[in-house]
Amino acid sequence: MKKTLTLFASFVLLVHLSSAQTFTLKSTDIGGQATQKQFYNGMGCTGQNNSPQLSWENPPDGTLYYAVTMYDKDAPTGSGFWHWVMFNIPATVTELKTNAGEIGKKLAPKEAIQSITDFGKPGYGGPCPPTGLAHMYLITVYALKAKIDLDKNASPAMVGFYLNTGCIGKSSIVMYGKQ
Repeated sequence: MKKTLTLFASFVLLVHLSSAQTFTLKSTDIGGQATQKQFYNGMGCTGQNNSPQLSWENPPDGTLYYAVTMYDKDAPTGSGFWHWVMFNIPATVTELKTNAGEIGKKLAPKEAIQSITDFGKPGYGGPCPPTGLAHMYLITVYALKAKIDLDKNASPAMVGFYLNTGCIGKSSIVMYGKQ
């Protein structure tokens, strides 16, 4: 009887684990390649600087807030380049509309904070790789167990510290850009 219960419990656990769904980030605006809609408008680039639409599903249990970042590890800075940093997105929100990174448009959740990027100001700053070079832009949504006690003047590195200490799950997509 004990052996039968152990086998049954193992089977139930296996079924539960195999049916668990993965925390997933998606976008209807990007399919791997940045377009002129997402490219920055400045520094030699002539894009529309629209942040992409993003949606996510199946967050980990215990998620209270989300954060979204866009990072270019290929930037010729020695430390990469932060293009977008948004945090304190309530757990009830599972989508950011196209251009939610444009602070003046007020498309982001009102509780969310968009802090400074490596462009030196809050909000989305699109790809602008050196001419002829392809860069990889990592867009990540973080599931967080607590609100981050920072404001819009926080550096990307400081926000990153809080993201990594409070993260209970994350999902990323890659967007490539070349001009």
